[in-house]
Amino acid sequence: MKTRVLNKHPLAIRWFHWINFPVLAVMIWSGLLIYWANDVYNIKTGHTVWFHFFPKSFYDKYHISFRLAEGMSFHFAFMWLFFINGLLYLLYTFLSGEWRYLLPNKHSFKEAWLVLLHDLHIRRSAPSQLKYNAAQRVAYTAIIIMGIGSVITGLAIYKPVQFNYLSWICGGYESARIEHFILTIGYVLFFLVHIIQVIIAGWNNFQAMISGFEFIPPSTKETKNGKSVEPENIGTTKA
Repeated sequence: MKTRVLNKHPLAIRWFHWINFPVLAVMIWSGLLIYWANDVYNIKTGHTVWFHFFPKSFYDKYHISFRLAEGMSFHFAFMWLFFINGLLYLLYTFLSGEWRYLLPNKHSFKEAWLVLLHDLHIRRSAPSQLKYNAAQRVAYTAIIIMGIGSVITGLAIYKPVQFNYLSWICGGYESARIEHFILTIGYVLFFLVHIIQVIIAGWNNFQAMISGFEFIPPSTKETKNGKSVEPENIGTTKA
């Protein structure tokens, strides 16, 4: 038997993914420039500070200077790229039917835990999957919700008077800023976990997000609803 080729990621999905990666990286970087100009968040009880996200030693060691204007310029410029790319992604996902592979179902949260145990080599086998496993479906859906949350909280911070109704939804300007900051932490954690998962999955999985197809060894069979099926029939879509 010969090595088989599985059509995995449509061209549009690959474009949205690779555009969003550097755009979101610039958004996080420029957001930090804005935050460093007014570094106020920490974890404390009473007057005792237990944790400060960026202590004074950090600023001294890396010679961090206040670059508020630069940070705001980059942040607001790339904000539009982030918003437009995300909107087009949502439209494509809905119109193309890709959402069927993406959205979690009633079993996804339980199966996501089993996927984690498998990745940690605690469980021998992973649950059956289609295009994405349960952990990926939960994570990718969560990142979409986070993106929507970032747009809402960002607008509430950017124009709190003009978008006063968004500020009200977020619980006020200060709450919106905290929520925006927490979402940023979420993106950083997602980046780290995502990169680790890509490394673990190997080159074949990585190049599939570049080329759109994945090589399936002759002895490999995919599973759908617990039954072995031909790889070509799993999650294939037109570009």
